[in-house]
Amino acid sequence: MTELTDVATLLLSRIRDVADYPEPGVMFKDITPLLADPQAFAALTDALAGIAEATGATKVIGLEARGFILGAPVAVRAGLGFIPVRKAGKLPGATLRQAYDLEYGSAEIEVHAEDLASGDRVLIVDDVLATGGTSEAAMRLVRRAGADVAGLAVLMELGFLAGRARLEEVLAGAPLEALLTV
Repeated sequence: MTELTDVATLLLSRIRDVADYPEPGVMFKDITPLLADPQAFAALTDALAGIAEATGATKVIGLEARGFILGAPVAVRAGLGFIPVRKAGKLPGATLRQAYDLEYGSAEIEVHAEDLASGDRVLIVDDVLATGGTSEAAMRLVRRAGADVAGLAVLMELGFLAGRARLEEVLAGAPLEALLTV
């Protein structure tokens, strides 16, 4: 337990608060100082790779865009394949697409249809869990492709936005692991 506490303390110390970004009243959590610190980035990668191993994941999905930065080294560290989930229209070839609601409007994400198959156990990785819309859409994409959701792992959960509650049903018993809750 002390090791996880030490990792959480290190990670939190490398996340910068930026007031009034991207709009007045918002306190943005900037992870770029964490990524620039090789010790902190390695600790983050190791922690998330441990979650991948504990869940029995066979593949890692990273959600555009910071989920790519976190998910790819996690996949390498855990010896797993990496699959990007992109905004609609960014992937060539055959894709599966999933729409989801945003606070003001809607969006769509896509995955290459051939990258997931029956028998795959997928860990979804992202930097932040806010309201849960993108994560929910990603889980639906994974299941539509015939794969199983092994879990969702995030660096940071914004607890006051209740994303975890929104995801409870769609997780269907799969774990949601947040290294930090703010």
